[in-house]
Amino acid sequence: MNHGIKTVLHPVADLGKAKAVYAALLETEPSADSEWYVGFDVAGQHIGLVPGGGPQGLTGPTAYWHVDDIEAKLAEVTAAGGAVKEQPHDVGGGRLVASFTDTDGNVLGLVQDK
Repeated sequence: MNHGIKTVLHPVADLGKAKAVYAALLETEPSADSEWYVGFDVAGQHIGLVPGGGPQGLTGPTAYWHVDDIEAKLAEVTAAGGAVKEQPHDVGGGRLVASFTDTDGNVLGLVQDK
């Protein structure tokens, strides 16, 4: 089952400056705040700031669809013409993330919570 876009990650050059801008925009302080990631939870969505694009190699904002079965969804999108960019992996607490490209090279993400 697809639960919709609930997470959007943004690559940033200066995490401190970006954190201030997003805190002002979202009118809240970060729910996660470290040197490698800053995240905000607002209105049922998670907005993340990733310095330098992080290990995902983000080059622009990436929307992450939340799904029940990340492996099954990757199989479906690749059978339809997508290509896996980042294999599913645990980012902590049992949360799995992966990414793929559509037929035009746009990067899309998937999240599966335990």
